[in-house]
Amino acid sequence: MAPEMEGVAAGAPTRGPDSENFPVASRLLSPAVRAKVLAFYRVVRLSDDIADSPDLDPAEKLRRLDAIEAALDGAPGVPEAAALRASGAGVEEARAMLTAFRRDSRNEGCKDWAGLVDYCAYSAVPVGRILLRLHGEGSAPQPAADALCIALQVLNHLQDMGEDRAQIGRIYLPRAWMNEVGGEAAVFNEPAPRRALLDALLDRCEALLDIAAALPHRLQSRRLALESATTIGCARRLLARLRAADPMAGRVALTKADALAALLASPRPASDAAVVRAAVARAGSSFSRGMASLRGERRRALYAVYAFCRAVDDIADGAAPFTEKRRFLAEWRAKLDAPDCALSRELAWARARFDLPHSECIAMIEGMETDAAPRLRLPDEAALELYCRRVAGSVGAMSVRIFGAPEAVEFGLALGRTLQLVNILRDIDEDAERDRVYIPLSWLGPDASPAELLERPDLHEACHRLLGRAEAGFAAAEAELTSANAGPLRPARVMMWAYRRILDRLVARGFHPPRLRPRLGTAERARLAAIALGWG
Repeated sequence: MAPEMEGVAAGAPTRGPDSENFPVASRLLSPAVRAKVLAFYRVVRLSDDIADSPDLDPAEKLRRLDAIEAALDGAPGVPEAAALRASGAGVEEARAMLTAFRRDSRNEGCKDWAGLVDYCAYSAVPVGRILLRLHGEGSAPQPAADALCIALQVLNHLQDMGEDRAQIGRIYLPRAWMNEVGGEAAVFNEPAPRRALLDALLDRCEALLDIAAALPHRLQSRRLALESATTIGCARRLLARLRAADPMAGRVALTKADALAALLASPRPASDAAVVRAAVARAGSSFSRGMASLRGERRRALYAVYAFCRAVDDIADGAAPFTEKRRFLAEWRAKLDAPDCALSRELAWARARFDLPHSECIAMIEGMETDAAPRLRLPDEAALELYCRRVAGSVGAMSVRIFGAPEAVEFGLALGRTLQLVNILRDIDEDAERDRVYIPLSWLGPDASPAELLERPDLHEACHRLLGRAEAGFAAAEAELTSANAGPLRPARVMMWAYRRILDRLVARGFHPPRLRPRLGTAERARLAAIALGWG
């Protein structure tokens, strides 16, 4: 170690540009730009190692970080800072990142998602900003670049959550979110609450990556576009790995094959339609057969509607606190008027192409606001009807327009209601675990815990009342398909057939415990595929 470094560095660098989780100053950048990025990186790595050092107390960490900032202003003693200053770029971005490292040194943590995003605004966003500036990019790509940087930082936090807590006593997970699933001890010691929290945070990362998807398309620099597309590809692969694995059970990391695949795909960054199509494929929806029966623009539009419904449903069902869920849903209201991500742009395209009412998208969000509540009870049948109209009627009303049968809106509304009634009957116990009871209290008696409500003698009768309404709905839908031009409504027929089979299984199973979830068998799935292809 050089003598002038003895009072600043916490030791040898813990990482180099080639060992970070995501590309740093890769060979995709021009040599001149790469040299400036590396000068910036060395100051950041020096500062990060100080903040993360287990051998320094907070006061000493802050003293050394102050010395680095002074060197950025011209004081002697930190060659890395002097080199960055001499490069003519990155001083202000490095200064911003020192704010984050000071927070790390004080081990401040984050209260909620907004707090985590604010931390990332200092710890990660400056990296994207300096790259944009070095390439002479304007302000247009900045929101997408910021979203990418925040997503990368949160993914790193999730990837390293065990090491951060064990080695430096630091937790980046929002405290309010941990409390929502049982607290810090539950998150770090129990797989189920940890999985719920991880999935909710990964949903937010995925939403950020959908905003970032526009970045390669908006950059003037071909080199930076390739770099950003590669980084987005790596981020999506790491996100998928974190969905499938537990970072507390072993390190979840990208492989060389992941990085190579992302690099090879970078010359052809995904379009908005491709991003949405991939999201639908990952979801593995029971609606996939119905959607697959469409072609071209109709399938693309239905994918957009389905992905939108899935996105807001994931918000309502996720482990975030209620206030945060309401804020995320409010953000979706804004996206309807000002699309800012791949999904909202695709939804806007579908709405314009097939004249999908704005009010139906709002209805879906209103239904999810109902589901987002910490506990849910529907007082009477009118409340049940309103709920079904919002969360399922909206889908039906939009779907028939996409199918090419706008005159069948009433059919779409009625079928959506019917399918939702089947969902309610199918998911009684799963919903109860979330403190949700959709069977009207006017049928069950005074409010109580889900367990008590599901033990009441009136439950069996109430379920059969819902069953009767669902059967009547299917009968009416079948009659309408018989008397109308059913060709465009084939996707609806696919879903009707599948849900009719599920309802039959529910009737055979009954509504006394154990209420095992019915599923379609292999032969039924084959029949479903045949109907989707027009063979049945």
